[in-house]
Amino acid sequence: MDNTGYEPDSAYSNNNIKAKPAMTESEKKVERRAIYKNLFVMSGAFLCLFTAFESMSKLQSSINKVTGVASNTTIYAALIVSCMFVPPILIKKLKVKWTLIISAFAYSLYMAAQFYPAYYTLIPTAIVLGIGAAPLWSAKCTYLTQIANRMAALNGEDSGPWVVKFFGIFFFFFQCNAIIGNVISTSVLSSDSDVTADKTDAELSKCGINFCIAEKTNETAETAETADVLSATTRYSLAGVYLVFSLLAALLLAFFLDPLTRFGEDERGSDQEKLGGVQLLMATARQMKDKKQMLIIPLTIWSGVEQGFFGGDFVAGYVTCAFGAHYVGRVLICFGVLDSLSSAGFGYLIKLVGRVPIFLLGAAINYGVLIALFNWAPHPDSIAVVFVLAALWGIGDAIWQTQINALYGNLFPSKEEAAFSNYRLWESLGFVIAFAAQTAGVCMYSKLILVTVVLSVGMVGYLIVELLVRHENRV
Repeated sequence: MDNTGYEPDSAYSNNNIKAKPAMTESEKKVERRAIYKNLFVMSGAFLCLFTAFESMSKLQSSINKVTGVASNTTIYAALIVSCMFVPPILIKKLKVKWTLIISAFAYSLYMAAQFYPAYYTLIPTAIVLGIGAAPLWSAKCTYLTQIANRMAALNGEDSGPWVVKFFGIFFFFFQCNAIIGNVISTSVLSSDSDVTADKTDAELSKCGINFCIAEKTNETAETAETADVLSATTRYSLAGVYLVFSLLAALLLAFFLDPLTRFGEDERGSDQEKLGGVQLLMATARQMKDKKQMLIIPLTIWSGVEQGFFGGDFVAGYVTCAFGAHYVGRVLICFGVLDSLSSAGFGYLIKLVGRVPIFLLGAAINYGVLIALFNWAPHPDSIAVVFVLAALWGIGDAIWQTQINALYGNLFPSKEEAAFSNYRLWESLGFVIAFAAQTAGVCMYSKLILVTVVLSVGMVGYLIVELLVRHENRV
């Protein structure tokens, strides 16, 4: 079957990483095992790290009220600044492996602050986490792209499908954090849970498309700062479990991940090693001048907007408002199961149908869910619908997380740090847009319009990029 969606750019053809000369089949077999071992170590480490972070992040507005929302916003604001210059410099100085380890410890500081959440503990550690997040993701993307290139070279194949496959495997494990994290939080918080009364018709009428967080904020403003929603024992248990998970991630990377130099890190960075400090500082900014980079910025922003919208607005307006907080964990587990399974599945499916149909499928799924959200009024009699919508959004999210990452790896070979810094920068801007709309009290109807517009603009830019790639390959 035709696989034109995977035709590499001319600079990407025949792989940038050459197989070691005169390797025997036995040596290649050992090399392949080492590649897969490191892929699974990386995936396991990120699973542990984001089981802690993602779960704690989603709980902030519930357990820490105003300080939690402020810390979430601070994280992504700091990440935007970090994306501009930190990843290329840190990766150059520390190499990829130690960049991953140091950045993982930045997440542990934020977990430790949860033992005593206050502005002077959460905000500084949120800044540290945001600064560390950009090099963490850039280093991860660089590592996965490099070992995928290496595997392709060993097999004498094009790199594109291997990049997508490795990102698919990685995100299968990564998206399991939603399952494990919500199981943990549900178990730990069960002792503090209360019974939610049935909603009246008047209350249900303010959910769904009519949900407006500004009204909820006004109702709780007087008690938001002083409400002690968790007992000390429960808070310490929750923070302790997530701190252990984040530390375990750093230890996995330190003791079991091979340095990328084993797979040609020095060869990959040979051009970048010649750059001076000021040039490295400006690498991320220069990347924005690339035509393809500019065209996929809206789709990258969409990646952040859709995650922020689902984790904040969808959960608040279509789950908590209508069915109660005790359903949130169950809905997020449903989302996580479909997200993780789809992440792995699309890595293989794309080999059969190509890249473009997968992106179109993701857009079609999200458009379908958005149409439903415009028209469906949540009601206890139709609770199954919210699980179906969450499952569909999880499938769409799997496409965006795996395919946009892989798209950057395929479009910008040998410029991974600057390219993936841009990825994190614009995705983080999407998160900030989503959180800023939530903080500003923008109502659901307006948010749905915003999300629809961002998706539409993103897909137009992406399709233009595909046309440019095909034109270049024909020349």
